[in-house]
Amino acid sequence: MTSQDLAALRKSLDDIDSVLVSALGERARLARQIAKVKADGDGPVRDADRETALLQHRSEVGERLGLDPAFVRRIFREILDDSVRRQHDALHTTAAEAAQEITVAFQGTEGAYGHQAALQHFAVAQRPVAFKAYGSFKEMLEAVIEGHADRAMLPIENTTAGSVYESYDLLLRFNLALVGEEIVDVRHCLLGVEPVPIESLRRIHSHSQALSQCSEFLSTLRECEGVSAANTALAAKHVRDLKNPTEAAIASEEAGAHFGLHVLKRDIANQAVNYTRFVVVSATPADCDPRIAAKVSMVLSTRHEHGALVRCLNVIADEGLNVTKLESRPRPGTPWEYVFYIDVEGHIASPRMQAALAGLAERTVFVKVLGCYPARELPR
Repeated sequence: MTSQDLAALRKSLDDIDSVLVSALGERARLARQIAKVKADGDGPVRDADRETALLQHRSEVGERLGLDPAFVRRIFREILDDSVRRQHDALHTTAAEAAQEITVAFQGTEGAYGHQAALQHFAVAQRPVAFKAYGSFKEMLEAVIEGHADRAMLPIENTTAGSVYESYDLLLRFNLALVGEEIVDVRHCLLGVEPVPIESLRRIHSHSQALSQCSEFLSTLRECEGVSAANTALAAKHVRDLKNPTEAAIASEEAGAHFGLHVLKRDIANQAVNYTRFVVVSATPADCDPRIAAKVSMVLSTRHEHGALVRCLNVIADEGLNVTKLESRPRPGTPWEYVFYIDVEGHIASPRMQAALAGLAERTVFVKVLGCYPARELPR
């Protein structure tokens, strides 16, 4: 095969890729048209039976063409998820809102996982979106309260490190509303200014949680210490500025590309499955279409008596509702008393959710709904 043959084959691949991207763009346009049709109906936005049949059919066609069926299903799950997201956005965005720019705040700098969550969540938005970085979660939420930002991406829990307690405490402190959530696939990489041997590294910078999530890998490095940073992407920026080949950072591959760093090793976390859930925070609540699979987040304080929390959970269970998250935090100013954050599957307008909230109001010191918003599924 000559170099001209290779160039011709690559040109053919480029042409096919162009057709694929154009087809995806047309599919996205049709998804928004479908949303307009569904807006006049009362059925659910997501048709699980149709999705199952579609995935089965596409994988069978792919197999006949010599493709791995699992590979085809994985691609079409992403395509279907994008389609559903576009329909959700179409149902929640009015014509007037579509013309208004929205500012989304995140903590850290470009390339941070919060920035990645913001890009992922608002990728399908019809309206123009601007992104703005802040130095801390507190500053980010204050920007929303003061009107400098319309939304903020707040990390709430990680499948490896657990809950982000600072976020829960800030939600109790500030009067804010949850209007969405996003799940980010966290894939930690070791990044350096030069492609040096890992054994030559002496300091590795990252957020304390990222260092903890990669502790098994770090334990294999001799004469190397971990250095805590405010954010993974800020650690990558710091390593770039140091220009020292013995210094490295743990951050996303996107952060490495943004700051011109080399990937020394990929996927270094203790657990292969590592996701961070972010909540989308707003100064005011947002309507959630009742046809969309939703989640309700609330915070409550029980009476200081035996079995109080169990009775509250039973109220939810008796209505046939599923609790997906339960977190306790100390109640400020009242030693040995706690507030509980609870996420429940379901829409706030449903009779069962309303009955559960009424029952909780009778059995608690206070109960506050933080928001009702479209639920995201873990990638499959």
